[in-house]
Amino acid sequence: MTWRMPSETAHHTRTWMAFPRAGLTLGEGTAEREECYAAWTAVAHAITEFEPVTMVVDPTETARARRMLGDAVELVEAPLDEFWMRDLGPTFVVDDDRPDVLGAVGWVFNGWGDKDWAEWEKSAEIAALISGLLGAEYVSSVLVNEGGGIHVDGEGTVLLTDTVQLDPRRNPYATKSRVEAEMRRTLGATHAVWLPRGLTRDYDDFGTNGHVDIVATIPSPGRVLLHDQTDPGHPDFAVSAQLRRLLAEQTDAAGRPFEIVDLPAPRTLRDDTGFVDWSYVNHLVVNGGVIACGFGEEQADARARDILADAYPGRRVVTVDARPIFSRGGGIHCITQQQPSLGEAR
Repeated sequence: MTWRMPSETAHHTRTWMAFPRAGLTLGEGTAEREECYAAWTAVAHAITEFEPVTMVVDPTETARARRMLGDAVELVEAPLDEFWMRDLGPTFVVDDDRPDVLGAVGWVFNGWGDKDWAEWEKSAEIAALISGLLGAEYVSSVLVNEGGGIHVDGEGTVLLTDTVQLDPRRNPYATKSRVEAEMRRTLGATHAVWLPRGLTRDYDDFGTNGHVDIVATIPSPGRVLLHDQTDPGHPDFAVSAQLRRLLAEQTDAAGRPFEIVDLPAPRTLRDDTGFVDWSYVNHLVVNGGVIACGFGEEQADARARDILADAYPGRRVVTVDARPIFSRGGGIHCITQQQPSLGEAR
């Protein structure tokens, strides 16, 4: 068998999410907690305008989830500690020789490198649980990895970062060749493009150490959307320039040089914690649409919608305020995971 991870632009059966529950990510105090519940709920409701959403819910939050989500979202009860579905859930794959078979890659999840604050033991079981619920073939992996640490074009190309898959807190014995072999086995990726790093804030204690899905994505083969920090006063100004130079020298699996499309960052540089990592790259492509991150800046949000509409022709771009999600360490892409439709997964 040959597994292949379809492009995110391929048709979906549904999007998977996980509902917030008590813990460090939820926040302290009623206002912070309500903000978190509301942000996850807003993303789910935006997606349901385009495709079904299934939400994994810890039993302690079932009543709240039913009240906030309503009948539009299917609920599945399971024990959770974290609720970043992109990272703890399965990465779905297909087998082109068996078009009626869905695969579910179960990476090892260890809380983004077994960080002192992270609670992850319960959520590490979710990939296998979802695979079982769907009757999917479970593709077990010994690689510590998260869905936010990869992007594919569905035609053999995968984007990775040196500081995630080669992180000694994740994979102390990994080499690029070993990681690439595992990407080939699990995702059908024959050509890896390694980025040297991610955005600055992602290296804080609560960051992921450089997830690719906040800096670059492949909207179509041969084309890359790249986070563009245009203000020299932000440390990601230099990061954007570094990644642009590297990508300009790379090709995809078919040997095509990348067309690089800049996706400018909003104007805000800092919040109460430090330099922000607000990025429009961290969007979710859905059936007929794109769920885009918004940051309360009308002009910048509108510009991002225009760029995304051009990158994904024929899809309606909807903006959801992602600031409460980013303040907790991620964005809209980070809290969602698409399940491809069998037979339409191109």
